[in-house]
Amino acid sequence: MRSLTFFTGVLTLVCCINALSAKVLSDPAVAINTTKSTFEPIGKSQLLLPKVIYAAPGQEANIYFDNVVLETVPGQYIFDVTCARGDQQSERWTWTPTEKDAGDYSLQIEVRNLDDAIVATGSTIIRVTKADAGAGKSIKVLCIGDSLTAASVYTAEIAKLGSGENNPQITLLGTTGPGETNKHEGYGGWKYQTFLEKWVENPAPNAAANLKSSPFLFIENDKPTFDFPRYLKEKLNGEMPDYITIMLGTNDVFGATEETRSDTVESMIGYAKTLIDGIRAAAPNAKIAILPPVPPNQSQDAFGANYHSNQTRWGYLKNQHLAVSRLMQTFGDREKENLYIVPAYTNLDCAHNFPSALKAVNARNETKVERATNGVHPAPAGYQQIADSIFGWLKTQTQ
Repeated sequence: MRSLTFFTGVLTLVCCINALSAKVLSDPAVAINTTKSTFEPIGKSQLLLPKVIYAAPGQEANIYFDNVVLETVPGQYIFDVTCARGDQQSERWTWTPTEKDAGDYSLQIEVRNLDDAIVATGSTIIRVTKADAGAGKSIKVLCIGDSLTAASVYTAEIAKLGSGENNPQITLLGTTGPGETNKHEGYGGWKYQTFLEKWVENPAPNAAANLKSSPFLFIENDKPTFDFPRYLKEKLNGEMPDYITIMLGTNDVFGATEETRSDTVESMIGYAKTLIDGIRAAAPNAKIAILPPVPPNQSQDAFGANYHSNQTRWGYLKNQHLAVSRLMQTFGDREKENLYIVPAYTNLDCAHNFPSALKAVNARNETKVERATNGVHPAPAGYQQIADSIFGWLKTQTQ
């Protein structure tokens, strides 16, 4: 672990190219086009604020501070948020907009270390959609991902949120999932690479979905070939998705070490480019959301329960942080190409919305304490926060 003195001095990240860092918008209807999404390092750390955070009326929007700065120990930085809306609490900025709040709101964060020296400043836009955006419109959504998608919880919540007369009516597409109204392409343990390369010649008849071939691969010229147009035609019966979400990266970088982290993340970026380019070519009119991997459980207890002594929370957190940064660098600021960053990683409560259980403090003491039990898979409430982020984006795109 690095000492806090590493961050002192003049190391400052500027995520804004104008004077917005000192002011807030008083008129939320004013469009903000001057905010630039940049990600420069503070030593080995970064303040990872996205360009835009999407929000729908009635759905809580959050920025959990631990999720946007790489901290060895939570609480080693002091945050100061400036925004015309929302509340700054101990661990987060939070706001539930109403139907009267449609518009763009500038939000700035100033970060200080425990010596009260500024180590980072950053800016983002909170974009609140109109309450009736997409009302009565039917949209088709394809969700691609790993075990977080395979859990089928956030997909079910998206479909639930997309109901009622003021919301778009959402149809979920895919070849797997627990029911006809909850379809997706989510497979436990999969990476960007897996969707491009996994081929199983003769899977067992009752094999789990993640033990079969990628749905995007077909035998062409006697070899498995990534063919997304054929997937749309044959697996989805010609249905073209209007929106595609991709939430991958956890498995791509999970096991990286200090020595392999950079190369591992760059390898992930290469596969991500290939997958996304192929999807865009086959579905040029579909809007594609890239969801960088969400951060892990805030407690090391969860990693001990799942991975024993083979991976630590801090080790994975460094991998996840770099993966978020590189995905945002690669695919950010490309809305004109129908590519969007949807930052569910800012919205997830990693202290309270992961599974836990009462455990004895030790073998000689039956006193029970609450211990985290899952390192990277949220509890239902966490998955629902992911759905809030995706639904805010979907609704924004339909207005």
